[in-house]
Amino acid sequence: MRTPGVLSRRPVRLRLTLLYSGLFLLAGAALLIVTYGLVANTLRSTVPQDQITAITKSSGSMDNCKASATTPAQAEVCKQEAMAAAQGIANATAQEQRAEALSHLLDVSVAGLAAMALVSAVGGWIMAGRVLRPVHAITAAARRASEENLGERIALAGPEDELKELADTFDAMLARLDAAFASQRRFVANASHELRTPLTVMRTAIDVTLAKKERTPAQLEAMAAEVRQATGQAERLVEALLTLARSDRGTGPRSVLDLAVLAEDALDAAVPAARAGSLRITSELNPGLALGDPVLAERLVCNLIDNAVRHNVPGGWLEVASGGRDGLAFLTVANSGPVVGEPEVSALFEPFYRGCQHGGPDAPEGSGLGLSIVQSVVRAHRGDIAATPLPGGGLAVTVRLPGG
Repeated sequence: MRTPGVLSRRPVRLRLTLLYSGLFLLAGAALLIVTYGLVANTLRSTVPQDQITAITKSSGSMDNCKASATTPAQAEVCKQEAMAAAQGIANATAQEQRAEALSHLLDVSVAGLAAMALVSAVGGWIMAGRVLRPVHAITAAARRASEENLGERIALAGPEDELKELADTFDAMLARLDAAFASQRRFVANASHELRTPLTVMRTAIDVTLAKKERTPAQLEAMAAEVRQATGQAERLVEALLTLARSDRGTGPRSVLDLAVLAEDALDAAVPAARAGSLRITSELNPGLALGDPVLAERLVCNLIDNAVRHNVPGGWLEVASGGRDGLAFLTVANSGPVVGEPEVSALFEPFYRGCQHGGPDAPEGSGLGLSIVQSVVRAHRGDIAATPLPGGGLAVTVRLPGG
């Protein structure tokens, strides 16, 4: 297991400051080395020969050699000795001046580098604080956010940079969470209300029967039938809630399935309710192979057809078509019915929303979850769903799933 370093345990602001200062010191040291090398190469440690000759002549040593020498050979020897002495003195002086200049340059450069390093550390601390300010705002908003308080927003102003993008993404996430929690609260409240209704019916039927001093078998049978009907309604509602919860969690094991086969089975099951409403059923079922969860796909198809039968008009019609196109399997269910306005279309997919219901006198009451389940199953399969109101009344719903 890797042990975190010392710097990794420091605040980000301090680490950024140290990083800025370290980079500045490295760049300053490199510049100092280059400058020192260039100056050292420019300053000479020796004096050229022509300058030595000029120095010797200007000092009068050449004239003294000519005056003191008795022969030309002695004059030449004296001249060479004078030039050697002058060269030694000049080179020593040049080396001393060069060393002094380089030493002064080094002292001044190091002092300047140290001072600028201190300034860069202060500037880096301030700059790091400004850079991390949006991060602190995000952290504070995340701490204030809770299930009951998701209205907090950062609303970061400034240039369109990475931090602005992060803040906007965080705001969008809070908005999605707020909408999800609000939807969940509405769903729980509606589910509680819907479950309370059949329970109230059962309790009322039992209380009314028990309140009678003399109960005939016919009265008991009527109570039992009423309780049975309410129990069936509660059972259908619980089953729909479980299906919706399962589809919200995602799909189970997937396999290749045919929407045409599922639609044919669902139509066979819907025949009694369709006859009760005198509905005319037509179908054009071509193979529509999709890759999906067989259980959820079956509920999707059954809910679509059941919804079309339930929200129809007496003597109406129902059309079902399936097939494959552009790598997608599709299923379209269209039915007659009351006129649906454009604003109402999106509400049809809301949990517990009920439109007009005409599915015959014996048709059980809907749970209000049919299209909500269909939409949830489609999303779990990464498909798409579209509902189109028909001019003469009714609705056409088309579902597309990835092909298998």
